[in-house]
Amino acid sequence: MKPAKDDSGSRLGWPKRFLVRLLHIYFAFSRGMTLGVRAACFDAEGRVFLVRHTYVPGWHLPGGGVERGETALDALTKELREEGNLVMTAAPLLFQVYFNHAISGRDHVLLYRVPVQQTAIRPPDREIAEAGFFSLSDLPADTTAATRQRLAELAGLATPAGYWS
Repeated sequence: MKPAKDDSGSRLGWPKRFLVRLLHIYFAFSRGMTLGVRAACFDAEGRVFLVRHTYVPGWHLPGGGVERGETALDALTKELREEGNLVMTAAPLLFQVYFNHAISGRDHVLLYRVPVQQTAIRPPDREIAEAGFFSLSDLPADTTAATRQRLAELAGLATPAGYWS
């Protein structure tokens, strides 16, 4: 069996693959379907906010899972605060719903476009290695393919896909 790849094409080490698989097994028993939220967060200068996690390679749009009893907007608000010290300056706009078949046969991601303001610089911790705002014309070299695709879709340069890949 080949090692799993993340959406940037990098191979994940066996401990990370094991942890991801274990989490998905847990979610399979605790939820009928998994739902996540991601956001293309833009500041007043038009820069996009990206995060680099400690457990997967590449730069990603911030986001996370929607928990039981939590609305998608509550999850979005929580994830933006936790991953970037971000607050929304206007209502988020739902851009697209994606099926994330690479994760499981039941995972969906809601992608929002959100104007934000950062209340404080986000220091590194166990989950987030780095975070920051970037010009769309100067994204980090290891920005994931899925993140680049979502940004192209948001800019009208690509037709929105139904799959997160």
